[in-house]
Amino acid sequence: MTLPLATLEIAQTAARMVVEEGLDWGAAKRRALKQLGLPPRTALPDNDVLEAAVREYIELFCADTQPQELRALRELALVWMQRLAEFRPHLAGAVWRGTATRLSDIYIQLFCDDPKSAEIALIDHNVRFEVRQVPGLHGSLVDALSIHSLCQPLGETVGVHLLVHDFDDVRGALKTDAQGRSLRGDTAALQALLAAE
Repeated sequence: MTLPLATLEIAQTAARMVVEEGLDWGAAKRRALKQLGLPPRTALPDNDVLEAAVREYIELFCADTQPQELRALRELALVWMQRLAEFRPHLAGAVWRGTATRLSDIYIQLFCDDPKSAEIALIDHNVRFEVRQVPGLHGSLVDALSIHSLCQPLGETVGVHLLVHDFDDVRGALKTDAQGRSLRGDTAALQALLAAE
């Protein structure tokens, strides 16, 4: 299927913003549309198209640095997943998909019997966090516990966002995308990715 030229232009411009500025995908698409001076009703690329553009951009412009940055973020994610093992953590987003750079945040989905138990665990370990609400797996709002965590290999503080879901939602977390790729992975899956690198 051939995509309209405007859709490809939006995807390529948004991909640059995602990689170079750390914008989330929705914001990058909207800003690209505006920057290109296209009409507001222009169809935006879907996430698969944008992901392909992000991968292409990384391959062209960041191939010498991105693999090390991705590994550092995955290792930091693993530390937090092991700390929060009782809440069945699953890594999602760019760090899981392999498109993360040093500007990317880490998104870990937790599946809890009691939604407040993750907050209590962080408080017990003297971890400072902010709570906000974001769309969860099924579109309804869930709590996101946001932490600033030092990533030693990058020499930077990284945002780690813990999205708190109900325990029963873990079944829905194992779905795959249109290409059959897993949208998230548990601790064992992340360890396997790191071992394969």
